[in-house]
Order: sequence, then structure tokens, then C-alpha cells
Amino acid sequence: MAAASSSDYDGCGAESNEANSKWLDAHYDPMANIHTFSACLAILSLQLVVGDLGPGGQQPRLKVLKGPLVMTESPLPALPAAAATFLMEQHEPQTPALALASGPCVYVYKNLRPYFKFSLPQLPPNPLEQDLWNQAKEDRIDPLTLKEMLEKAAFPFIPLLELSEMEAFVNQHKSNSIKRQTVITTMTTLKKNLADEDAVSCLVLGTENKELLVLDPEAFTILAKMSLPSVPVFLEVSGQFDVEFRLAAACRNGNIYILRRDSKHPKYCIELSAQPVGLIRVHKVLVVGSTQDSLHGFTHKGKKLWTVQMPAAILTMNLLEQHSRGLQAVMAGLANGEVRIYRDKALLNVIHTPDAVTSLCFGRYGREDNTLIMTTRGGGLIIKILKRTAVFVEGGGEVGPPPAQAMKLNVPRKTRLYVDQTLREREAGTAMHRAFQTDLYLLRLRAARAYLQALESSLSPVSATAREPLKLHAVQERRGLSHHSYF
Repeated sequence: MAAASSSDYDGCGAESNEANSKWLDAHYDPMANIHTFSACLAILSLQLVVGDLGPGGQQPRLKVLKGPLVMTESPLPALPAAAATFLMEQHEPQTPALALASGPCVYVYKNLRPYFKFSLPQLPPNPLEQDLWNQAKEDRIDPLTLKEMLEKAAFPFIPLLELSEMEAFVNQHKSNSIKRQTVITTMTTLKKNLADEDAVSCLVLGTENKELLVLDPEAFTILAKMSLPSVPVFLEVSGQFDVEFRLAAACRNGNIYILRRDSKHPKYCIELSAQPVGLIRVHKVLVVGSTQDSLHGFTHKGKKLWTVQMPAAILTMNLLEQHSRGLQAVMAGLANGEVRIYRDKALLNVIHTPDAVTSLCFGRYGREDNTLIMTTRGGGLIIKILKRTAVFVEGGGEVGPPPAQAMKLNVPRKTRLYVDQTLREREAGTAMHRAFQTDLYLLRLRAARAYLQALESSLSPVSATAREPLKLHAVQERRGLSHHSYF
């Protein structure tokens, strides 16, 4: 396919051509038929793994790409929620594994072959629902009554129009045990005991029943369980599980909850004014994208550091980490076809794409260390390579303090009179304050007395009732022996 006809410019706003661009257009295929989001993109062993959503009634699929070509495809039983690569063990050779969350299960692949399947533990059934089905099993209530009572209690029931079909459905399922299963909403990785890049990592799962689970990387048992006030949708972690870690969870109620190693419940809460659309950790700052078309920077204790307004709605976010230069920045895909790169609130670069970008992934792909992979709303695939000579420079005109703030003011020198006055105020500060308060009270008293006297003598030009806001203003002029009054 032809190279993408996209362009980019730096933070200063000057347009640049291909020679001055920081990116090389490696590949662009508008008909790649890849529909996913950033959480379902992962780079594994120089290959791109995509959890495809399968739009238009198609079955979700796991796709593996090498370069721009799709090598293998395998169907998934449910929609993918997240994909992540991690190391399960320290034995040589160290081969990273792939974890794909789909429905209530986490599918683990080694060498892109199925290795293990972890299923979430089932939840206890509702006692009321269990009692109703037990009564139906013992033929103490008829199927119509069962349906009405289940719908009244807000429990799911398959609506059947015909009474015979309803009876057949109840007779078929009343002998089965009730199962209540939750699903995975988000997933990330957490280092086990070392902070090295090639250290063993645990899987952290967010579930629909407002829980966070930490899985052992070898036995896939639950090491820790934490509760949240709402369903988590984005996760960010830092630290090591065996030492100390912090976990930030953006939830559906519009809040971000911070948890630590020894806490079963959130320690801090960040209340957002709109729903979050992305959560990225850059060093010690949590960068949150909201539906109000803005990026916010917070500390781990919930203090807001900065806010940047976007020109369009934010569709996706991800981290750009350039190890050779020690750069960490946030990438934000916008609805107007732009991909903006920010370091804190400073704009570093803007990439224009032919279509709105819905997923972003940056890392080593093939032989290149710094490769940006993007998928578009129409199913296209865009691959860009960051030039080795590219240096991101912060923009000077769009964000940050005004230039006048850095100008030195011409402050006059302190005179002898100013110094003497300062010393007098410092020595007699209490007496001066008391004198000021006394004069202020006297002024208020005199104003109140004058107002009362004007009311008693009917000299007030303002109406006394709010229903009759009449205001009179009299002017008297004297011209010789004649007098003229004006109202």
C-alpha cells in the first residue's frame, strides 16, 4: 500500500514537510479491517497482537501481524477487554507471554500458542432468585408467576410470548444450578519483586463486580483482592507487588481511586467533572483524559497540577516512551484526525492522519525501536517510525505561562522614608489596627444615624417599599427673582 499522506508539525505550530518531519511513513492500509482500541494492542516478540472487536456482527478475533501483514487469526468466544505482555518466570530463555482478557477469562499464550486459561471465580447467587427457582423446581409456583416475580425483582428472564414456550423453558432449566458470573473490564501488569524491565510481572484485573484482582504469574492464583465503589475501566500501577505499589483505577462513576499495597479499599479519591476516556501515568503524574475534551494532570494524592484543553474530543490515549532519550509523553488521538503528543502540559508534536485514530501503540516493532502503530475508525492501519535524529521541543506559544511573566520588573530602590515607615508599622502594628477598627466602627455608626434621621424626617429620595420603586431627584435653580424646580 502507499505511504500515509499524513503530516506533522511541532509545538511551535509551523508546518513541516516530509524532510523536516520527525516521523517516517512506513505503511498505510485504509482497508486493513482492524477495529480495536489501545488496550487491546500489544507488541510481542516483534509481532503485533490485536484483539479485534469484529464489527458488523462479525465474531471477535485474535490477529497476529508481522510487519503490515496479518499472519494468523483465531476466533474469540467474547469481546476482548485488554491485552498485555509479561514475563511469567526467570528461567532462560526468557520468553514473554501474552495475556488476553475476554469475557470472564484470561487466555495466556506462550510462543503465540494457548498455554493457560484463567477463569474468574463465580459469585454467590442472589438468595431471592435462588428461592424462586427452588419453588419452581418443586412445582410450587407456575412459570407465569415465576416470570412476573423475577421481572419485579429486576432479575433477567428470557421473555417468551407463548405460555407453552415459557413452560418448556422453565422445565428445561429449573433443575440446573444458578450461576452468577462476572466479566473482566480492564487489565494491566505489575512487577512482582524487581523493577527491572525483564522482571517477572503479575496480572492485575478489574471486574464488573467492582473488584481488583492480582494474579500470581506462575500458578495464576489470586494473590490480593481489593474492592472499589464503582466498576473500573482504566488501570495504572507503579512499584512492585512484594515491596510497595500504588494502583490508580478510573471508574464509571467519574472518579479515580488510589490504592496502596496494604489497603483493601481506596486511600485517595480524585473526583472528575466528566467521565474519563483514558488514564496514563507519566513518571509521578497521572494524566487523565475526559469527555470535556481536556487533559488533566494529578498527583497520586489527588492534587490537580494542570489542565490542557483539546480542539476536539479525545478518542484514545497511550504512553510514548523513548528509552534512548529518556522521554515519556502522552499520546492523545482526537476526533478531528489529530494525534497530539504532550509532555506534561507542553505540546511536543501533532500528527495529522487521514481518519480519526481509535487506538495507539508505541514501542519496538520489527527492527525499529521507536515505532508508532495506529488504527483508524474505518479499520485502517497506519505505521510510523520515529527518526533517530528526531528531538521533541516544547512549544512556546500554545501552553504555559505568558512571556511577560519572565520579564524583570523595574522596582524602585527603597528610600529612607519607606524604611522608617516600615519599622514604625512593625513596632506599632497592634495599635494601628485597633485605631483603624475604631474609625471603621465610627464611620458605620455615623452612616446608620444619618440614614435613620433621613427616614424619620422623610428626606430619603428612595422609595420605602419594594413594590413602588419610585425615586425622586429635585433640582432648584434661581434666575434673578424667579425660582424653577425640576423633578
